[in-house]
Amino acid sequence: MRELLEQAKKHTSVAATLSYEEKQKALLAMADSLILHQDEILSENRKDLEEASEIGDVMKDRLRLSEERVLSMAEGIRRVAKLPNPVGRVLEERQTETGLLISKVSVPFGVVAVIFESRPNVAADTAALCLASGNVSVLRGGKESFRSCHAIVRAMKEGLKKAGLPDGLINMVEDRSRDGAMQLMRANGYVDLLIPRGGAGLIRACVENATVPCIETGTGICHIYVDREADFDMALSIVENAKTQRPSVCNAAEVLLVDSCIAKDFLPRLKARLYGVELRLCEKAGSIIDGKAAGELDFDTEFLDYILAVKVVDGVEEAISHIAAHSTHHSEAIITQNEETADYFLSRVDSAAVYHNASTRFTDGGEFGNGCEIGISTQKLHARGPMGLSELNTYRYIIKGNGQIRQ
Repeated sequence: MRELLEQAKKHTSVAATLSYEEKQKALLAMADSLILHQDEILSENRKDLEEASEIGDVMKDRLRLSEERVLSMAEGIRRVAKLPNPVGRVLEERQTETGLLISKVSVPFGVVAVIFESRPNVAADTAALCLASGNVSVLRGGKESFRSCHAIVRAMKEGLKKAGLPDGLINMVEDRSRDGAMQLMRANGYVDLLIPRGGAGLIRACVENATVPCIETGTGICHIYVDREADFDMALSIVENAKTQRPSVCNAAEVLLVDSCIAKDFLPRLKARLYGVELRLCEKAGSIIDGKAAGELDFDTEFLDYILAVKVVDGVEEAISHIAAHSTHHSEAIITQNEETADYFLSRVDSAAVYHNASTRFTDGGEFGNGCEIGISTQKLHARGPMGLSELNTYRYIIKGNGQIRQ
């Protein structure tokens, strides 16, 4: 680990001073290399899937790669290559009474380490965003995706070399032990920023144990509130998409709140629409439709599965209060035709992304125009929501004078 981190640190000055054209060339070469080595990547992914017999079908979907998903990874990198260079932007500039010219300029962090679990595409997204933002990446994937990530990283390193850049700009941790993860969390002087991407256990372990700067990324207990003035067809379509389009990801809906004024009409249609989804119902909802009674923890659980907790609430105020008590501050949505009610909800729900008449599934770096994402921050310091290039830069002050001294 020490040798790997020393190598990563050594390359920070190279990464920070790359020109926009050099980064573009390297990113496009990395994308091409992923396509070139597609068969190898898919072969290694099949081995990972064969060994992952203990995980459920929904979680296997997070791990599974296909030609379409490899192409999507490559396209994500190409989109990043088209984005403006975030490094060296003058964020603010002013001249003081003493004649000093003070500029606030964006700069990379240095070494960005990402600990993630079973989604191998995270390796490609992270490496691309780190390179484009002038950072060196250190990747530690989960044991389930070890072979897949190795193949992806090998392909991207080959792309770097073809572009004339050192492959040490992308680094992969071999050590899969708990101690190895802890070393990364406490690598002061080597790791400038740590980002966990995974379930609640991984995120909690990083936040509680890291001594390096750590961004808390989202477990997503995402809510949808169907207001009394909602369009039923729109609401059903949005709920179905948010729950079932890909239930294993953090922006999938986990809790549905339904206004009591429409519950008797809306819930039967919901049950018919969400065939195959297990509904866990509060007492009021259970008196209207059949389903499993919601347990004590069901409104505080990120299911990542075809399960939806349903609660009947008396209006927007109770919906907001419930979200405040149970949300992880990731993504919430209101479905209503009443603009005043929507504005009230949007201004009072304190989450990274708040929607009116749209699915929570859009909380994603690619959908937000970031090319791809390195994670979705649910905290408020430095970054919030989908993190792209600008969130992987900090800033420093550059001060120019002509001999001033402080009196």
